[in-house]
Amino acid sequence: MRLVIDASVVISAALSDVGFGVLEHHELTAPALLWSEVTSALSELEWRDEISQPLARLARDRFLEAPISRRVTLDLYRRATVVAQQLGWAKTYDAEYIALASMLEAPLVTRDGRLHRGARRLVEVLGPDEVAR
Repeated sequence: MRLVIDASVVISAALSDVGFGVLEHHELTAPALLWSEVTSALSELEWRDEISQPLARLARDRFLEAPISRRVTLDLYRRATVVAQQLGWAKTYDAEYIALASMLEAPLVTRDGRLHRGARRLVEVLGPDEVAR
């Protein structure tokens, strides 16, 4: 099954001993934004001493080696703008995940409560635990 995954899912997987194992039987895809979000979040966790330098390095490596396809199209940005307007959001970052899920007719997998609440109005949304079943 094809899944659109967001940064909250990727960060959790990258920091986990299981890694991306729960998701390994799925075709994972995300907007290009994911790579900036995840590397920035891991860097911030390390900077704040919430994770060790070795764990940050391991998580970054797990992420960068994960089989996630990057989707970049001009239509994605146009659709994300429409999605953000529909949901009353000023920014389009999270809307990119919803727009991509809509374009691909694929479920969006997230741990982010705000994104989940908004996205479920427009696309199928799953939590990581639902994917594991």
